[in-house]
Amino acid sequence: MRDERAGFNPVHLYEYLAKARAKLLDWVRPLTLAQYTKEFPFGLKTLRDTLVEIPLSEWTYVQRLRGKDVPPWDERPLARFYKTDFPPLERAWQEQAEETRRTLREISDWTRPLEYVARPSDEPPVKIRTTTGGAAAQLFFHEIHHRAQAMAMLRQLGVPAENLDYSLLMYERLELPPQAR
Repeated sequence: MRDERAGFNPVHLYEYLAKARAKLLDWVRPLTLAQYTKEFPFGLKTLRDTLVEIPLSEWTYVQRLRGKDVPPWDERPLARFYKTDFPPLERAWQEQAEETRRTLREISDWTRPLEYVARPSDEPPVKIRTTTGGAAAQLFFHEIHHRAQAMAMLRQLGVPAENLDYSLLMYERLELPPQAR
């Protein structure tokens, strides 16, 4: 079995997202519904909308990686969580994460061309051309983008949202002996 840490490995990178996400969700879990839905002057305006965006988009990219058509935004399975409190979203996100892991493990060619039609709600449809690796990269970076917005919202709510840097969560750290310090 190959070392999951060696080289570029999208499955390993997804595990970083999952670790960072777990810490983020730990900070969200104790919030009240009023805090979860408080409006901010940036991003997707609320923590709820920002957090729903992440697994909803992840579901979308997984469908595209699998070569499946994607329905309009409001017909996607996770869209219902724009109107719920946090616990149901967290459960659904855990299920989505397992599907994402399966999908990423099944891909062996990250350079395979991928083409689909995107239908933004406020713009005309466009044909998108990328690769499986490009779609996976968008899945990863999209989450990081919205996670940063969520962390800024949490900080404004008084939650000490900490550093979720890749190196802090994923690099092996070994204590040095006193003579090497």
